[in-house]
Amino acid sequence: MKPSTGKNTEAYLQSLESQSPDAPDFYVRQKDMLDQLIDEQGLRIRRVYVDKELDLFLVLLNSKKVIKRTLSDFPRLAKAAESAIYQYETDGLGIHWPEIDEDLSLKGFLAYELAHTDLSIRS
Repeated sequence: MKPSTGKNTEAYLQSLESQSPDAPDFYVRQKDMLDQLIDEQGLRIRRVYVDKELDLFLVLLNSKKVIKRTLSDFPRLAKAAESAIYQYETDGLGIHWPEIDEDLSLKGFLAYELAHTDLSIRS
């Protein structure tokens, strides 16, 4: 059986060919403010530190900034053995725990920090 392209797909591809190269493709996710910050600043996750007794979860960034959360914010991690928590993989943009089946992103950490930052001006 020969693979074929549907009519809708063909029409979409033809419309892309007729567009200016600068025209936005709305089927592609546009970068938001946090994506731009991560890309422009080259922010990456360096290490993760955990203290179950203190309910503390720290993410160290390559910018020397530390993101502090409570371990209980992440139920799967909170229930896991501390040795399993340190068996993570990271590409700098996210953290993956294969044994625990948990994934957390740098973008998610930054979004949380932004949402919980007091930006009020005091006089």
